[in-house]
Amino acid sequence: MKGEGPALIINSEVLRRIRQHARSQSKSEVCGVLIGREHEGKLKVEASIPGVNAAQGGTHVTFTQDTWEHIYNVKDKEYPDERILGWYHSHPGFGVFLSDHDTFIHKNFFSSPQQVAWVYDPQSDEEGCFGWVGGSLERLSQLAVADSKGGECAGETGKPEPMGFDLGDDHVVGRDDSPRPESNPEPAWLRWTTAILWYLVIFACGLVVAWVVFPRVVVMPVPVDPQTGRIIQAIPEGQEKTSDQNGQNLTHDTAQPAGKTSTDSAGKEKKEKDGQQRQ
Repeated sequence: MKGEGPALIINSEVLRRIRQHARSQSKSEVCGVLIGREHEGKLKVEASIPGVNAAQGGTHVTFTQDTWEHIYNVKDKEYPDERILGWYHSHPGFGVFLSDHDTFIHKNFFSSPQQVAWVYDPQSDEEGCFGWVGGSLERLSQLAVADSKGGECAGETGKPEPMGFDLGDDHVVGRDDSPRPESNPEPAWLRWTTAILWYLVIFACGLVVAWVVFPRVVVMPVPVDPQTGRIIQAIPEGQEKTSDQNGQNLTHDTAQPAGKTSTDSAGKEKKEKDGQQRQ
C-alpha cells in the first residue's frame, strides 16, 4: 500500500516477551531487535532478541558493541533463516513516540525501508509501531497481531491499531476496544443498609464495653432546706427537731426509758402525802 508504510504482522508471543522485558526495568529504557521475514509485501515479526549489555538510561538506550555481538550470536544460532526487521524499546512513563535519540538510532542502524521501530510504555501499557513512510518515520496504521495457536492474544491492552489489509491464512486477532461487561454489582440501597447495620453493631459493642470497663456515677436526690439552702439530714426515729436562738437545728430524744414514767409518778404522790401530813 503505497504511501502508508509497510504492513506489519507481529506474533502475540513476541508482544508478550517485549512487554515482560520492558516491565522488568520500569524506571529505565530497554531495547532489543525484531526477527522475522517479509512475505507477500508484509513484515511478519516472529521472534525477538533482548539487547543484553545495552547502555541504559532513564530517557534513552543505546546498542553497544557487546549488545550487537550478543544479538548476532543468538540470531545465527536460533534464527539463521530470518532477518532483523527492526527494533523495540521502552518508554517508561513517557508515552509512545520516537525521540531525537530514537530517530538517530533508527536512521543509522535500521535504515532499510522494511525495518520498523516498536515502542512500548510499561506504565500506561500503550504501544505502537513506527516505520518509513515516504522517506520519513511515521506511526504505522497497518498493524495486526497474529496468534498462531488460535484463541485470544494474551496481555492485550485494548488500544486498537487500524488494520486495513488482508492477512491471508494466518489466524489474526484484532484488538477489541469494545467495553467489557461489568460484573453484577450490589444495589446501592443494599450497600448502604449493610454499612448502617455495621455501624450500629459497632456502636452497641462500644456501649457494652464502656458499661463494663468504665466506672459509673449514680445520681441520688438530696433534700435541701429552701430557707437556709442547707442539706436536710435525716432524723433518726425517736428524735425531734428544734432550733436554738441562732436558728441552728437541734435534735433531742423524745423517747423515755422504760419505767421512767412510773417512777416519776410515784415520787409525786409521795410528796403530796408528806404535804398533807404536815398540815
